[in-house]
Amino acid sequence: MSLTPPTAGVPGPSDPVRQLSLFGVEAAEPSPADLAGLLAGPGEVVRMGGTARVTVVVDAAWRVHVLVAELATRGLAATWEPAADDRLVVRTSYATTLAPLGRAWLRGAVKQPPSGLHLNGRRLRLWAAAAGTVEPAGFVLRLGVGDEGCWESVGGALAAVGLPAALVGAGGAGPAYRITGRRRLRRLAEMVGDRPPAAPMAEWPDPTV
Repeated sequence: MSLTPPTAGVPGPSDPVRQLSLFGVEAAEPSPADLAGLLAGPGEVVRMGGTARVTVVVDAAWRVHVLVAELATRGLAATWEPAADDRLVVRTSYATTLAPLGRAWLRGAVKQPPSGLHLNGRRLRLWAAAAGTVEPAGFVLRLGVGDEGCWESVGGALAAVGLPAALVGAGGAGPAYRITGRRRLRRLAEMVGDRPPAAPMAEWPDPTV
């Protein structure tokens, strides 16, 4: 299976330049803690001794490109392999730097958001790369199918950063949070930062909506 980035994802001179945001990707250095954005979506974390590993299933090769590059900037090695239904699995290696994430997000073997979950630009960028989709009605951030216990906390964290979203059900793109409205969509685009080179223009939040 080829993972050659689509040419549509290569930024050009007309790509908009975003202003600095207090909560955007420019506001802090990349950190392993940013993988909380994957766990807010469909990502999973497992612990082993003093280490942890994060895994997420994605639906397109460009997402693999983006995630592997993003994880590398956080000092995390990642691998990928084909999964069922033409999807792909991306997983980090076990790392001590991910152990705090595992402790925060697991109750036994069950994923549960920590109290006071906070989403910032870098975390949202990873979530958008793994499970974000542009729709005519807005931008959808997919959730884990079996993570009902997480959805309320995640929705509250989105609202807390100015991105209140509607929870959509299992049909269509669901379960997911759908962000609508020009102001909210522009805020999302500002927070997640510039489109990665591998991401198709039609799949990344647009700051010009």
